[in-house]
Amino acid sequence: MTEAAVLRELAPTGTLRVAVAVAPSPSAQFAVREGDGFRGVAVTLGRALAAKLGVAAEIIPHQSSGEIQNSAAAGRWDVAFLPVDEERKRFVDFGSAYHLLQSTFLVAPSSAIASVKDADRKGVSIGGVANTATFRAAVKATPSATHVSFAGVDDAVAALAQGRIEALALSRESLSGLAGRIPGARILADAFLNSSTAVCVPKGRPAARAYASAFIEEAKASGLVRKAFDEMGLLASVVAPAGMMP
Repeated sequence: MTEAAVLRELAPTGTLRVAVAVAPSPSAQFAVREGDGFRGVAVTLGRALAAKLGVAAEIIPHQSSGEIQNSAAAGRWDVAFLPVDEERKRFVDFGSAYHLLQSTFLVAPSSAIASVKDADRKGVSIGGVANTATFRAAVKATPSATHVSFAGVDDAVAALAQGRIEALALSRESLSGLAGRIPGARILADAFLNSSTAVCVPKGRPAARAYASAFIEEAKASGLVRKAFDEMGLLASVVAPAGMMP
């Protein structure tokens, strides 16, 4: 793998275009707006990867991980940091994992739901972000419920606050930052998804995938991933083990 091949695949425009999903609360993948820019784990890792390559980084914001995956073949971005599931592997090639992901439900104050099993019944309306690994897992875990998809996290949170849905499916990290916005809302203790968050590139870029994977392994070993979590207040986030591949 030559340096020229890596640059051709990972930064074909001469700039590393980093796709990030933006939400009201940070997580291992979600960034947040700050003034005219963005802060988040994916932003930190993307900029560090660009610095290692010796190119500038451009942050490309999206509403959700699903929007990122669906634009992978359009040539709009070069690297992203997304939750892993089998459906998403049709759109992107994953490299090394940097985070252990768990997803569950935030339930409305008036809801009697106490576990994921309780949510799997007729009459329960569950919301999530369209085309995401988390929402796909939520639908699979609760086939008897009604499922409502939203374009982004803001819309889904508003629906829960307004009583249009009874539960909201997101990563535990994201829910921890959002629960306070809805007085009385509860995060369930159990989970419907245990997976990982990993670096990824559009399909057909093997040199880019290998280089990005090596970068993630270095970032885990050096403490950069842990520092990125801590800087965003994600103190309970778990760094994936060395060498973990989706």
